[in-house]
Amino acid sequence: MTTTARFTDRTALVTGAGSGIGRAVALAFAAEGANVVAAGRTREPLDETVALIEQAGGKALAVTADVSRAADVQALVDTAVDRFGSLDVAVNNAGVFRGGSPLADLPEEDWHTQLAINVTGVFLALQAEIRRMRTQPAGGAIVNIASTFGMHTRHPGAAAYAATKAAVSTLTRGAARDHIRDGVRINAVSPGATDTSMSLRPGEAEADRAERMKATVPLGRVSAVEEVAAAVLYLASDDAASVVGTDMVVDGGQTA
Repeated sequence: MTTTARFTDRTALVTGAGSGIGRAVALAFAAEGANVVAAGRTREPLDETVALIEQAGGKALAVTADVSRAADVQALVDTAVDRFGSLDVAVNNAGVFRGGSPLADLPEEDWHTQLAINVTGVFLALQAEIRRMRTQPAGGAIVNIASTFGMHTRHPGAAAYAATKAAVSTLTRGAARDHIRDGVRINAVSPGATDTSMSLRPGEAEADRAERMKATVPLGRVSAVEEVAAAVLYLASDDAASVVGTDMVVDGGQTA
């Protein structure tokens, strides 16, 4: 475990924690002393995340939940509090991408799926998390995972996804203004191309992606999931106590 411990004895809830950015965020919080609640729709990858945390000496709990269902989200928050006594940090990371074709050819089902998870899921999570946090003397901090696709840039074949992530960014700012006086501090992180399967084009190998990134990203590479996690932990920490309603871009300079 790291010697840095900004979150000792705090409870951090992370949705979409079974892989990618969500898993990296969960591991990072645990490494800094947090009790981690790893949430997602599929049990096996969540158990893997918890096992990694426990192997490193941390504490974690896996909870299956569908963020597009209000009852699931409320039960998730209740479980976190019942197990660890509080909800101090929440990271709303769960999201899906359905795209690759022009908007006119996007199946309606794909539109509704992205809207349900990427937007309604964040809305429902915010409601349940804020309602709990504002009852706590120390309040809490929430970080929503948006994307550079949306408020910051657009890309062919991703119009619907970009619309949902732009909604997350706007929802973050509105909620931040609504609830900062309740002691709940809300921000967002917008990753660009990151070292996950979502940044791979259909049929593209990691080596091919690396060559593409050299030509399209000023930094010359994708961001590591740990680098995105570091931004999330900063915004959730007391170091960012006066940062309210921001949308932090982590994209190697692509939208600079």
